[in-house]
Amino acid sequence: MNTTQSFSLEGKLALVTGGGTGIGLATTQCLVEAGARVVITGRREEMLKEAVDTLGERAYYVVNDVTDRAKLPALVQHIEKTCGPIDILINNAGINMKKPALDVTDEEFDRILMTNLNAVFSLTRECARHMIARRSGSILMISSMAAYYGIDRVAAYGASKTALEGMIKILASEFSPHNVRINAIAPGFIETPMFLKAMNDDPDRLRRAMSRTPMARLGAPKDIGLAAVFLSSEAASFITGVSLPVDGGNSIGF
Repeated sequence: MNTTQSFSLEGKLALVTGGGTGIGLATTQCLVEAGARVVITGRREEMLKEAVDTLGERAYYVVNDVTDRAKLPALVQHIEKTCGPIDILINNAGINMKKPALDVTDEEFDRILMTNLNAVFSLTRECARHMIARRSGSILMISSMAAYYGIDRVAAYGASKTALEGMIKILASEFSPHNVRINAIAPGFIETPMFLKAMNDDPDRLRRAMSRTPMARLGAPKDIGLAAVFLSSEAASFITGVSLPVDGGNSIGF
């Protein structure tokens, strides 16, 4: 296999949760451009359909709420039966909440963990069953700078991503002997509509983010997608259990 082929995803099928917008959509686009067929999921069918229309014939969608965990085994079975074996899982779906810790209710805290951690584990487990049986697969989690250092007013979100980082290492130690790799990407400050809206409401946070980012700019959603292509490809066949910051140096900036 030559170098170009090592980075190709030709013949692979990927499942991307929350693949209809933002980082998820950009990641899906990169996977398609690398040769993969991709199934995207989310709760809003209209948005998923619009995404698939722009992505072309290699993309498909299934309406699904990842927090409805009882339905996840059937989702995986449906995709495996209608589209083929899932070679790549990218757990992109997630939610955030910026709120002082003392004002966060138990229900709000549980809701964040359900989406960002519990549902991720459940879907990962169901996909891994098939991957382990085939002795082949790549699973990616989307982590966060909130798992790397303390960020104020995101107690629930930061807790979910910190727990995710620990889970990656544990699952990698269990699944890697079966040739199923598990890694994470930790995006820095990425220029998406959701991020820009949040920063417009909190300009001091944007100033602080840029002051500790050595590359002194925001990242593009495609930066995450290209990293996902690499970690999902044969070029990363000896990489497992890692969390890759794609952050312009933010995690090491001062």
